[in-house]
Amino acid sequence: MPGKEFDGQDDAARHINRLEASGSGDIVQARDVHGGVHFHQAAPSFAVTPSQLPGDVRGFVNRHADLENLSRVIAENHEDPLAPAVTVITGTAGVGKTSLALHWAHSVRAHFPDGQLYVNLRGYDPGQPAIPEQVLDRFLRDLGVPATSIPVHLEDRASLYRSLLATRRMLVILDNAATASQVRPLLPGAATCLVVVTSRSRLSGLVARDGAFRLSLDILPEEDAVALLSTLIARYRKLDQRHELVELARLCARLPLALRIAAERAASRPMMRLVELIADLRDESALWDALTAEGDDDADAVRTVFAWSYRALPEPAARLFRLLGLHSGSEFGLPAAAAIAGISALHARQQLDVLVGAHLLEQPAPGRYEFHDLLRAYAVDQVRHLESPETRAESSQRVLGWYLHTADAAQTRIAPFDRYKLTEPVPTDVIPLAFDNYDAALRWYQLERANLVTATQAAAEANSHATAWQLAAVLRAIFMHQNAFDDWLTTSSIGVDSAERDGDRSGQAEALESLGRAYFQSRRLEEAETNHLAALAIRRSIGDRFGEAVSLNTLGLIGLRRRQLDDARSFFEQAGEIFSSLGERRWEALMRSNLAETLCEIQQPQAAIDILVEVLSVFRDLADQASEGNALYHLSWAQRELGDIASARDSIDQALRIAEDEDNQVWRAHWLVELGNVQCAAGQPEEALVAYQRAASIQRRLGDRSREAFALDGAGQAYQRMGRFEEAVDFYRTAASTHQHLDDQWNLAQTLHRLAGALDHIGSAEEAQTLRGQALDLLSGFADPRTAVLRQRLSEA
Repeated sequence: MPGKEFDGQDDAARHINRLEASGSGDIVQARDVHGGVHFHQAAPSFAVTPSQLPGDVRGFVNRHADLENLSRVIAENHEDPLAPAVTVITGTAGVGKTSLALHWAHSVRAHFPDGQLYVNLRGYDPGQPAIPEQVLDRFLRDLGVPATSIPVHLEDRASLYRSLLATRRMLVILDNAATASQVRPLLPGAATCLVVVTSRSRLSGLVARDGAFRLSLDILPEEDAVALLSTLIARYRKLDQRHELVELARLCARLPLALRIAAERAASRPMMRLVELIADLRDESALWDALTAEGDDDADAVRTVFAWSYRALPEPAARLFRLLGLHSGSEFGLPAAAAIAGISALHARQQLDVLVGAHLLEQPAPGRYEFHDLLRAYAVDQVRHLESPETRAESSQRVLGWYLHTADAAQTRIAPFDRYKLTEPVPTDVIPLAFDNYDAALRWYQLERANLVTATQAAAEANSHATAWQLAAVLRAIFMHQNAFDDWLTTSSIGVDSAERDGDRSGQAEALESLGRAYFQSRRLEEAETNHLAALAIRRSIGDRFGEAVSLNTLGLIGLRRRQLDDARSFFEQAGEIFSSLGERRWEALMRSNLAETLCEIQQPQAAIDILVEVLSVFRDLADQASEGNALYHLSWAQRELGDIASARDSIDQALRIAEDEDNQVWRAHWLVELGNVQCAAGQPEEALVAYQRAASIQRRLGDRSREAFALDGAGQAYQRMGRFEEAVDFYRTAASTHQHLDDQWNLAQTLHRLAGALDHIGSAEEAQTLRGQALDLLSGFADPRTAVLRQRLSEA
């Protein structure tokens, strides 16, 4: 936009910018002695103080020098007092890098009162490593940033992340990093934060470019290795000789991971002489030496211990261990483990307990399990050698089917009116979860979020394309309600490709629609339109009338968002006719409600009212409260346009009662703005100001910046009606800044028009005229009655 940038340097704008940086905070209203209402800033703070460190390590011994070196990073001033301290702990696999980092982190938590962030970057996992975009998305959410406020691009996410941590004392643990490029976007920019990275790589780039301190972790000294073994077996074995423990430590290459597994096996056989266990391990080592050539000694020793412990397992536990190597994620729950093995949850729990007891699995939380990356690689190796391709395919399909049908059950609770009906049957010996309510379904989704994405990828890679695209289709409704744009775009893209490979044209259209909705909801309208047009073409070619109408509706919504109102009206009318012919009452009512909104925009409020009165009875009959409330919101708007303020107030009050009954903040915040509009029209600007305040406060927490801007613009109007023009200017400027940032030219033009009017009253006529010229330029791309009226007012002024 030419001319002045609305950079938010006035009081209201500075307030908004600070709140955006902090990810939280409310606009608080208070009355002055004259009865007026002021907005002022509540102290910004994190919505939560993250405390994400996994549990400390049982039986941690020695490493005193290494712990002192880590603590020195806190105590000493490093060369650049403005840069964050970064420590890289390097060493071979299984040497105890993670254990050292976590043990030390727990000991210094008090130094970081603003919290600790932890992520496993899976740099050496057999699956896909974590990418910085995904990690930043999770960190930002964990820091209280609403989903809709998380930027799309990596650089913008990293910038917001650094802003959030700029004045905080936080500890960040980046575990199992593979490369410096994986780590660098996750580094804070403030010296008040400390980052600890663990990696098998030396990460020389971080040392050279970012000034990281490197701590190279060696295998345990003999004394420490023996001490670790003694600590772990002391309660179970009393007669072991030191020289035997020395030999056992040697066979484990004095690596903590191998030592813990060996100690567990020794502890579980208290009556068996240690010399016999050592002989077993020597035999295993000799066998391994015969099967490998010129391998890494430490790696061979670790794998030898794995094999030694694995072969001692009961067969059911050994089978489950190797089948779990087929799971697409390194972390999983009990029901997924039962599904992959085709056994009951009870039997799965028993076998998992055996594996945890043998240190072949870790249990980070009740009912949740994960592999060390080395052990997962070993499980993958075993399943490939010991199970037939048919058995592996069946196991994979069982667990993928479990995710698919459990996600379907979650979708039913989270978004009952936006379900995708599956055609894939439930695999044999699989029992998907069921959910009693919305909260239970949402908790499951949040727990399994990463696995749902990797399951979609795994299904596509296994050529289970029907499962892949249907899983993407099922997840659409959940992602839509959670604004999980990264996951949504990833799974939908996979779905489009898989449906095409599967030769399922209907599935391809479904996946294209999902991808289009993800782009639409993330305000990428050109990509949204491209995908919806492609879905429409397929649906017309295969005679899918229902799908055709759904695509037409979405194209209408794109037209409405772009303010191409004639196109929007045409799409809604076409879709409505199709739904009517198919007997789809709810969908027809939705189309007519969307059409009514379009009629309000083109200043035909009576025609909108006639439609809305009819569709309200349909929504009430179907108990579709979301659609009923939205129709009441539009009805209030139309009634207000006609000057029927009493009816408008009754309609918006009914809508807000629905939001209260359902305790739905999204609805409440959106509809409160209309309440403020009605109160302004009724000559009650102070009451309206309270409604706008509540709406803006909720929208900030939800992260909907566009709707927050509408509420702030409303506050400006209320102040203007009260004759408090300087305060009106502050809020108009802030709303304009947001509209400009979102490239919302129509609403920016409206706000500039109002801002110019307020500036006239405080003696800033020259700036007011400049803004009117800018508003006129913005309106050049629109041609509808409301635009014509605004253009005339601007020109006359």
